[in-house]
Amino acid sequence: MSISHFEKVEKIARSLRNHEEGLLSLQKGGVSHMMPLARDDRRKDGKVDLRSLKEIISIDPIEMKCSVEPGVTFSQLVEETLKHRLIPKLVPELKTITVGGAVSGCSVESMSFRYGGFHDNALSYEVLTGNGLIVKCSPTENKEIFGMIHGSYGTLGILTRIDFPLVEAKPFVKMEYPKFDDFDSFYQAMLEACEKKEFDFIDGIIHDKKCFVLCLGKMVEEAPYTSKYDRTKVFYKSTKKRSQDYLALFDYFFRYDADCHWLSRKIPGLENPLIRLLFGKQLLSSTKLLEYSNRFAALLQKGRPDVVLDCFIPSSRFENFFRFYEEKFDYFPLWIVPYRIEEPYPFLADGFRSRIEDKLFIDCAIYGKPNNDPGVDYYTLLEEKLFELAGLKALIASNSYTEERFWEIYSRERYGMAKAMVDPTGRFRGIYEKVHCRG
Repeated sequence: MSISHFEKVEKIARSLRNHEEGLLSLQKGGVSHMMPLARDDRRKDGKVDLRSLKEIISIDPIEMKCSVEPGVTFSQLVEETLKHRLIPKLVPELKTITVGGAVSGCSVESMSFRYGGFHDNALSYEVLTGNGLIVKCSPTENKEIFGMIHGSYGTLGILTRIDFPLVEAKPFVKMEYPKFDDFDSFYQAMLEACEKKEFDFIDGIIHDKKCFVLCLGKMVEEAPYTSKYDRTKVFYKSTKKRSQDYLALFDYFFRYDADCHWLSRKIPGLENPLIRLLFGKQLLSSTKLLEYSNRFAALLQKGRPDVVLDCFIPSSRFENFFRFYEEKFDYFPLWIVPYRIEEPYPFLADGFRSRIEDKLFIDCAIYGKPNNDPGVDYYTLLEEKLFELAGLKALIASNSYTEERFWEIYSRERYGMAKAMVDPTGRFRGIYEKVHCRG
């Protein structure tokens, strides 16, 4: 007999109520999408076992709503919702990203120009407090907690249920790849596409300083052919060569998964079609690549980790950022994703929020920039430039903010209020303590 959602949550709640002392971290199962680093104090923490929370609770095709436990992966979710010709408003690009991870961390993809992040569309959360109490929150109920869960990286209680809307889907995606040889024309075309909203999916790949590709997708009922990028073919390379393409919708969502964008090229030969054919099952997929990274994380102690993270820049200041990036970093490809934020998030400090006027941000995703120059730490360089532009970086990798600077960006007051409500005895690390200097 299967165990009900309530029974699973109550079992976890009892373990929290019976916990006597010491910090706790979450044992979720699967592979972590926080970047693996050698020095990670969470390895010493006690564990809260959440591995049972991995089921879809309900899909309502009439009301177009879904309820899931946090460990449900997006590949699992989309496979089920597509049976009803429905999808979430945001589907992250790697198969094993979980719904809980998309809420508590960073969740941006090519539907974000229209819908924002996955968290921006959530209807309600069920949260387990550090003391083992169940709290429900939404935009109208316990809204102080609801507004702070996104971006808390698991430091504000435990997500145990997420309710969110679905939208209608079609089985295929027709892709168009207009190309530009300069930043200005590429960026103007991206902004115009976001404004017109003629496409369902918008993102871009900057292959180098002279090759800018806009990736425009529209769901369609029929396709003359379909491409699949899970074995010998590499998706990001195809955008440079092709003018259009067709993918099944499920394959479109996870088009980057085999190569974890382009991190697979860090392994010599793994972009060679023959090697991919022979060893692809053993090596290809974000899950396998991240597992190998975690396994060899201790080796990272010999130097700084490569730069792997997403930066979020107000759209009116993105040209400034790109000019800085091409001069100081000069590392490509870059993944570029327009990301609509109706209001600055409550986890941001008031002074920082006041500097943000744009509703459209640009996610500039940097995947694999070497960070071994003894004269410069590129993570620190990014932090300084982003602060200047009122931009943000995902906190999933190395962070070197001073405590003072960190709380200039993030709201100590609102975070502290939410922390007092859901973790009054401090069983989970605070967010600054969790993410600070993980490199």
